[in-house]
Amino acid sequence: MDEASTSLSGEAQNSGSPIRVFILDDHELVRRGLRELLAEEGFEVVGDTGSAQEATERILALRPDVAILDGRLPDGTGVEVCRNVRSSASAVQCLILTSYDDDQARSGAVLAGAAGYVLKEIHSADLLDKIRRAAAHETLFDPEVRARIIENLADPNLRDPRSAPLTDQERRVLSLIGEGLTNREISNAMFLTEKTVKNYVSSMLAKMGFHRRTQAAVFVARGGDKPRR
Repeated sequence: MDEASTSLSGEAQNSGSPIRVFILDDHELVRRGLRELLAEEGFEVVGDTGSAQEATERILALRPDVAILDGRLPDGTGVEVCRNVRSSASAVQCLILTSYDDDQARSGAVLAGAAGYVLKEIHSADLLDKIRRAAAHETLFDPEVRARIIENLADPNLRDPRSAPLTDQERRVLSLIGEGLTNREISNAMFLTEKTVKNYVSSMLAKMGFHRRTQAAVFVARGGDKPRR
């Protein structure tokens, strides 16, 4: 979304317009409960779905102020939806609402541009406060934790030239291949679908000029993915 659209969103908040929310959760009772809670508190729920694949398209069409995204769904993850939404509409703030206190998923949420990572055991009043803060474009992650996660992304210009063209996600996949993980294990570690991981693997191999993932594993074993200082 462009700066003008972002400004309009901010004006809507300042003018007293209700905060517009979209809900993604594969449990109907959870969606219904959130709808009722938000409606009672003056929020406007513009839509909901239990499908990760459907969520991205609907969120981009509706442009809510905040998207509440379940961490794990049968057809994808909230982190992946957040990444897709934020790449096209940065004014939409995303809250990952999950039952899993997972460091990998939390890191993925930071890198996907989420406003926060919230466990479902949170009290209603605290959740409402976080939604309001997210709508005001506040970052809910601990600043030190967020900085540490971002710092772990090494400068690609200091790496072996073969890995320089890789995206951050492809570089993470490469590292996990080097640890011997399968695509399914990588999908669990990165909170991505297995299909998405396969696409990352294919793209990574092509960019590096490799034909087999064993070549990538050897590359990592020899330290080719490490930054050179």
